[in-house]
Amino acid sequence: MIGGANTVRAYLGLGGNIGDPARAMAASLRALDAANQVRVAESSSLYRTPPWGVSDQPDFLNAVAAIDTDLSARELLELCLETERALKRVRAERWGPRVIDMDILLFGTETIDEEGLQVPHPRMRERAFVLAPLAEIAPGLDLNGSAVEACLSRVGGEGIVRLPGGRDWWRTAVDDR
Repeated sequence: MIGGANTVRAYLGLGGNIGDPARAMAASLRALDAANQVRVAESSSLYRTPPWGVSDQPDFLNAVAAIDTDLSARELLELCLETERALKRVRAERWGPRVIDMDILLFGTETIDEEGLQVPHPRMRERAFVLAPLAEIAPGLDLNGSAVEACLSRVGGEGIVRLPGGRDWWRTAVDDR
């Protein structure tokens, strides 16, 4: 039961840059929120961010969500991957264009290093597209000895723009149900 002794606060990074990524990200958060053992506690605003890794592609939309869950980290990862598949995510090129991407950034205070699952996310402290939305909802959150805001100030946020619409964008976005 959400809110019980086994409930963990996790943070998810969301992004996409083809099709209608805002709609796909909203649908993914609503799908997670509808799961029995997951509740979306808070979401950042949407951010328009330059591509990272493969730069010859459209800008991304990114957000971060805080969720409360009774699932294990592995079960949460499986739910995220299942949700991506339902939204037609195709994994063709690492860091390439995608309709939706969900990453577990943090899972409580756990450190996990398993095949296909590393928590805390190993590169989040280097990625302004993660840190900017995370700083909006959890600026003082400790990332291995540094607050999110401090990490963001070190990497900079050039080209990242918070979009109007606030933090409830995912609750009001229209999907294809």
